[in-house]
Amino acid sequence: MLRRSSILVAGAAIGARMVRNGLPMNTTQRDRPEANMADSRRLYMRLLACVRPYWKLFAVALAGMVVTGLSEPAMPALIKPLLDNTFVDKDPDWIRLMPLLLIGLFVVRGIGQYAATVALAWVANKVVFDLRERMYAKVIELPASYHAGRNAGELISKLSYDVTQVTNAATNALLVAVRDGLAVIGLLGWMLWLDWQLALAFLLIAPVVALVVRLVARRLRRMSLHLQQSMGNMTHVLDETIRGRRMIKVYGGQERQRLAFRDVANWIRSYSMKIITTSAASVPVVQLILVSALAGVIYVTANTDMTVGSFVSFFGAAAMLLSPIKRLTALNEQIQRGLAAAQSIFELVDQPSEPDTGTRAVGRLRGEIEFQRITLRYEEAAEPVLHDVSLRVAAGETVALVGASGAGKSSLVNLIPRFYLPSEGRILIDGIDIGDMRLTDLRANIALVSQDVVLFNDSVAANIAYGARASATRAQIEEAARAAHVMEFAEQLSEGLDTPVGDDGVRLSGGQRQRLAIARALLKDAPILIMDEATSALDSTTERQVQTALENARRGRTTLIIAHRLSTVESADRIVVMDQGRIVESGTHAELLSAGGAYARLYRAQFAEP
Repeated sequence: MLRRSSILVAGAAIGARMVRNGLPMNTTQRDRPEANMADSRRLYMRLLACVRPYWKLFAVALAGMVVTGLSEPAMPALIKPLLDNTFVDKDPDWIRLMPLLLIGLFVVRGIGQYAATVALAWVANKVVFDLRERMYAKVIELPASYHAGRNAGELISKLSYDVTQVTNAATNALLVAVRDGLAVIGLLGWMLWLDWQLALAFLLIAPVVALVVRLVARRLRRMSLHLQQSMGNMTHVLDETIRGRRMIKVYGGQERQRLAFRDVANWIRSYSMKIITTSAASVPVVQLILVSALAGVIYVTANTDMTVGSFVSFFGAAAMLLSPIKRLTALNEQIQRGLAAAQSIFELVDQPSEPDTGTRAVGRLRGEIEFQRITLRYEEAAEPVLHDVSLRVAAGETVALVGASGAGKSSLVNLIPRFYLPSEGRILIDGIDIGDMRLTDLRANIALVSQDVVLFNDSVAANIAYGARASATRAQIEEAARAAHVMEFAEQLSEGLDTPVGDDGVRLSGGQRQRLAIARALLKDAPILIMDEATSALDSTTERQVQTALENARRGRTTLIIAHRLSTVESADRIVVMDQGRIVESGTHAELLSAGGAYARLYRAQFAEP
């Protein structure tokens, strides 16, 4: 445990020195530089906490970097005996020993570099995997109000790009600082310069090096293509989750989506490691080929009258200082970029999850719904979208909500599954405040069919038996499909119910997608059914087909229908007319027409002769 703490404390100390300049400061932070430094240090320590579970491999990477860093000054350190004992004194023992020492040095250096690169890459990719999994889980858990103010691209960017920037600051920057710091200190006292014979050696072995590079490049390109495909799959799963977040929550598909994302993220991690190990292996192999040629040249030229001097050693060491100094200079930019990405990531991770304060467990409800003086105001909205709305829906009753766009119809029904919480008032189901119910129990009693049908890139059957109903039998799936008139088109598909629907159901027509969504609701068999503009985008012929399926779905359930097409709600038990967040009329189709009020005006306007 002491060793583990020492490694992380040492890393934190190096990192803290590098983040002293901090992130770009806003006006307030410029007035308080110490606060900005403290925030940067806290952020950096939080990054290191992501590495802590893998401290053993991080220690291996650190040890490999130490070996690599110390091998830099060891090279010019060998120049003095190489020149004095081998070239000047012609000592036969040194003539035999020096090539072996050089080869041995690069063998040790190659092992250290390979161990450091692979161990560091494993830790970095594991940190990326952990952060992505945490962020994805948070995306599923976030309330609807968070998604309402952000676009999907922002979240995708956080998971696909920002998270990779973090690992450079949390892992690579520290180890590069150790390696190049040691190299700079050691090289300050040594010098090296290569003569034309060594340059010729590089030319002679160039074809061998080119062959190694070509073989490695082919493998890297092939694996990079697989990695790009995996990245596309991950973006697809994430996009499905963001677009289908309501269906996922209502149908209990969180675990399915988490597992699907975990699988594709793990593929990305696996291919990334294959690329790293291949690339890392090529570096010491090429170096070993080069130094073997170098050792051969030294062995041959040592028997000549070659003159050497201290200038050669000095100039060579000076040249070797260039690369580590350049990398150390670039580290601060890398760390600041990582800290900026970390701030973006942790802002998402720290967002409060969807509130679930309910503790009351409920089974299957009857479906009696009562809205008691509901007022709803969205965040940053000047005016409420619902004003003191009271409405009672009997169990098994079909109630249609109509009105102009923006009247508050969708806002009202979105309160039932607690996508939003009312600002004032409360909602009761079977006399129980929904705020007291456990969220999973509440949503288990609700089925949703919306205008924007969400389908996942799976088979027809899997889209019907989604989420909590994934264990449904084939007979149950087929029964729901027949009731929703899905079998009418499914039997014409190449694989029947097992036919993939494509990305977001692209292989199906609008009416087929709607009937599939109805079949999903029928299979769930929830006592409360919400239909939000389920037929608004359909032509008349397709609408009649979907209407038949909807009639089957409504039987024995409390149904709330939102519709602009008034012809689809004439058979409802009751029609509720809303205007500017208030209920202005309520009654049957015939009663409201005879009353000559708001509903009658809407009806006449919709069916007026051109």
